[in-house]
Amino acid sequence: MVKTVNSPSSSPVTITVSSGGKGGGSRSMGLTSPVPRASISNNPNSPLSNSKNRISSGGRYSSMSKDDTTEEINSEFVTYTVHIPPTPDHQPMSVSQNSLSEHINNAGKPERSFISGTIFTGGFNSVTRGHVIDCSMEVTKSLKSGLVCGMKGCDDKAIQGKCECGFKICRDCYLDCVGSNGVGHCPGCKEPYMDVDEKDFGEDDEAKSEEEDQALPLPRLDKRLSLVKSFKAMNHPPDFDHTRWLFETKGTYGYGNAVWPKDGYGAGSGANGFEHPPDFGERSRRPLTRKVGVSAAILSPYRLLIAIRLAALGLFLTWRIRHPNREAMWLWGMSITCETWFAISWLLDQLPKLCPVNRVTDLSVLKDRFESPNLRNPKGRSDLPGIDVFVSTADPEKEPPLVTANTILSILAVDYPVEKLACYLSDDGGSLLTFEALAETASFARIWVPFCRKHNIEPRNPEAYFGQKRDFLKNKVRLDFVRERRRVKREYDEFKVRINSLPESIRRRSDAYNAHEELRAKKKQMEMGGNPSEPIKVPKGTWMSDGSHWPGTWASGETDHSRGDHAGIIQAMLAPPNAEPVLGAEADGENLIDTTEVDIRLPMLVYVSREKRPGYDHNKKAGAMNALVRTSAIMSNGPFILNLDCDHYIYNSLALREGMCFMLDRGGDRICYVQFPQRFEGIDPSDRYANHNTVFFDVSMRALDGLQGPMYVGTGCIFRRTALYGFGPPRTTEHHGWFGRKKIKLFLRKPKTTKKDEMEFSINGDHNDDDADIESLLLPKRFGNSTSLAASIPIAEYQGRLLQDVQGKGNQGRPAGSLAVPREPLDAATVAEAISVISCFYEDKTEWGKRVGWIYGSVTEDVVTGYRMHNRGWRSVYCVTKKDAFRGTAPINLTDRLHQVLRWATGSVEIFLSRNNALFASPRMKFLQRVAYFNVGMYPFTSMFLIVYCVLPAVSLFSGQFIVQSLSVTFLVFLLAITITLCLLALLEIKWSGITLHDWWRNEQFWLIGGTSAHPAAVLQGLLKVIAGVDISFTLTSKSATPDEGDDEFAELYVVKWSFLMVPPITIMMLNLIAIAVGVARTMYSTYPQWSKLLGGVFFSFWVLSHLYPFAKGLMGRRGKVPTIVYVWSGLLSIIISLLWVYISPPSGREEDYMKFHFP
Repeated sequence: MVKTVNSPSSSPVTITVSSGGKGGGSRSMGLTSPVPRASISNNPNSPLSNSKNRISSGGRYSSMSKDDTTEEINSEFVTYTVHIPPTPDHQPMSVSQNSLSEHINNAGKPERSFISGTIFTGGFNSVTRGHVIDCSMEVTKSLKSGLVCGMKGCDDKAIQGKCECGFKICRDCYLDCVGSNGVGHCPGCKEPYMDVDEKDFGEDDEAKSEEEDQALPLPRLDKRLSLVKSFKAMNHPPDFDHTRWLFETKGTYGYGNAVWPKDGYGAGSGANGFEHPPDFGERSRRPLTRKVGVSAAILSPYRLLIAIRLAALGLFLTWRIRHPNREAMWLWGMSITCETWFAISWLLDQLPKLCPVNRVTDLSVLKDRFESPNLRNPKGRSDLPGIDVFVSTADPEKEPPLVTANTILSILAVDYPVEKLACYLSDDGGSLLTFEALAETASFARIWVPFCRKHNIEPRNPEAYFGQKRDFLKNKVRLDFVRERRRVKREYDEFKVRINSLPESIRRRSDAYNAHEELRAKKKQMEMGGNPSEPIKVPKGTWMSDGSHWPGTWASGETDHSRGDHAGIIQAMLAPPNAEPVLGAEADGENLIDTTEVDIRLPMLVYVSREKRPGYDHNKKAGAMNALVRTSAIMSNGPFILNLDCDHYIYNSLALREGMCFMLDRGGDRICYVQFPQRFEGIDPSDRYANHNTVFFDVSMRALDGLQGPMYVGTGCIFRRTALYGFGPPRTTEHHGWFGRKKIKLFLRKPKTTKKDEMEFSINGDHNDDDADIESLLLPKRFGNSTSLAASIPIAEYQGRLLQDVQGKGNQGRPAGSLAVPREPLDAATVAEAISVISCFYEDKTEWGKRVGWIYGSVTEDVVTGYRMHNRGWRSVYCVTKKDAFRGTAPINLTDRLHQVLRWATGSVEIFLSRNNALFASPRMKFLQRVAYFNVGMYPFTSMFLIVYCVLPAVSLFSGQFIVQSLSVTFLVFLLAITITLCLLALLEIKWSGITLHDWWRNEQFWLIGGTSAHPAAVLQGLLKVIAGVDISFTLTSKSATPDEGDDEFAELYVVKWSFLMVPPITIMMLNLIAIAVGVARTMYSTYPQWSKLLGGVFFSFWVLSHLYPFAKGLMGRRGKVPTIVYVWSGLLSIIISLLWVYISPPSGREEDYMKFHFP
């Protein structure tokens, strides 16, 4: 039952907020920001601004009325009910401000409300609630003293004595009220001001109006897309006033242009005291990126060798087919089939490597273009677009909270404008442990982030920084560095202790509260006259530190509180920062370091746990990422998105800037994402199981960058938000004819002039409906029924555009300085809307997971998502930085590594057997790019032929036959040519990619290990899923925690965990070992030994065993413990089977004394 709020018709939004305190009761309060939100209050279709009753996709809503004379009770067809207890942000108004509040309510401008320190929950058939857990907002001194300006949207320090009514007003607002004629009225009592002092109209540099700090006015833009406005944009003239700009910047007119004075606008040493006018265009117009091709001295021989090897393979297969082994046709048939498949597989893998490229960026040009003073941004505020960073985690037991905390700290300390950055942590397990670890991380960030900025710390992951073995004093010149580093290190050690003790702390706290609840229930039972001996069932809840139930997952797994059944949770751990830098204080008892010259602001940090209910398919990681896309669109709406795994931290603090160079350079509007290579830590020095995967990241991905772009590999990727929404690029190329040689350029977004001479964009539709008109795409059928989400899409599209001076002729861009404005504040109504879009039913009957966001239906959702974008005509870019951009961890245990490869291969099989197969790609995808995606889906099927080919040497030795009738010179020449060309290609790849020969050999070894273990199982699982509908479930890959001092860093490497995936490689090894013994024994016993066939069989058996050597070492465990028994049993088995084979099939020759036993 909710009470409607009286509000005049001009009020944008009014929502009933009922206090959650014990006193009960409710009070009315507006939940809007000073700047009208286009996604909430300005949207006539929004449930928050619609005067009519409307039903959304679920949840309970509170009724709104704009009738000033009626007050009624209504519980149907209502908007969100947000229960917010009294908080430091919602302090009761003082007596002197009551009249002001009444005036504001009557004027239809509700009080501004922040939501820091409040956890919001909601979901299916539940009320959206806000619960205060901690006071995270620091009240400024002006708030404590009460001397705050009472004007709406202003929080400057008030001046007193201007009016007898005592209304608080700052100097700037006072001058606005008085006006130029010196006559004005007090906003409080409406009486004219008395004794206006002319000195108030004096202007000095230190007391300038806040309006001067705002970006200069923008030209008239498209009403649908130009939704970024300044707080005081209404006071700006509609057109650019050059005279005003000269006055504000203290510029002067020279001969035909403005001449700026030297040394801070003062008299200089040049002619007439002025220097030459700055050149705004020369440096800033330079390209942000350059494409560096591979040297022709390497690439030309590389391509020639590919052609030579292809010809050699063709001639070899032709010769093999024309010269069958008549004595063993079955052996010849199997071998020729496998060799033909291997040739096709090699060709599919090699063709996309014909055009490798390298790229470099110029960060100085990025700074000059977007962060330097210019005509439209005289203050030099950052004009870079916003970035929302997504971090995903699901299980704190397998993904330690300390690892996640270090990743979050590296993000908060990244070198990017603070006000343009927002970090979202998706906890798909709804764990209180992750929640409280994030709260501890937000607290420690107030020390760590300023320390990193002050001393330029690299890397900005505290665990990695304090754990590195190099000299930490290198390139450090500040005298206080050692002292402050020691203090921060001590604080970090205490932070680790708090994080590691959280599980036990939560358990003890919950046990204490549960025992207290049992006593209360027992006491209540006795008061009601019940039987004390009857057991009372009290749910074993998980409790937060403030004595309230955790709305997420409980350890006991009760109803509505289990891993698959809990409410949606959103908590802003760190509120959005101010637009202006905030300098810190000197080191004292409260501040560990001196931050008087350091910006201490922190980016927004949000905890998100989407709602989960039984009966709904939550689509694993892809579903969690889509929930973050919708949440961030409503709360921050950054036009670009960076997604990271919880164990991948930012190693290079400039990585985001390097990625944005590609997005913001000429032609960057065609780029859907920038993929960074994955680099790993904690890998054993020998890289036994090819965990670094350098051949893929440094060879294959660089080669794809020369085509249409690299594939998306799941982490370390910056997305364009509109590309994730399913929109097509502004222009693309269709490839027709043989090998796509006929190209047709398409301009999908053509500017057209309307009657008002304004530019609008239309997108030509096609059969895929991927590039239809923007307005037709903003339908509930595609994006859901959140009008706030729909309204945020054109804003993100506008903010992600290129600058007008960079955009080509005839294409629409955004003007410079258009993003140098403060971000809208965050309020409770916004968070309530964000709660609704993470509900379990929101995606029903929408295109989320089908065409919008991360694509569902595959365990490798990353590859499918990138494929869909390339299929629409987008391009992607591979950004390899000099210093690694990101670093993460990889499983070094053999079993964990095999299960990881199994998951990847199963996803590839699913892609091959679905409509995402590259055979059905659109003409907008290049031919070689299509070949690369086709090979991604087909490579697991090579395992079937690989297993047969690895068994053939053993069969050959057992049977005494070979794949050819005799080792002729022609066969050996072909074999030698194929082997030499393969080695030369490998050397050239090493040359142009920068990998080592050791990396290449490890990759070859694990290709055979994975091809004989995980890949066959993946093919079987994929076929069962497609044919029989058997669902595939995978366990989460465990993330290795940081080892303590004295522990073995690579202890996991020697742990042997049995898995059914080990059976095929073990069988192949044993068969080849025994076959070698049998073959040698037969040849030695034979009257007419055929050494050529033995040599051929033994050579191929050793080829198989050499590739399986790392697998054999993994089975042996730690050195010096297991190998003895392994060798003993292997030798015994080999001897026994060899003797049995000789007994069953004795060698030809004399047999009269063969089976007789004689003493010597």
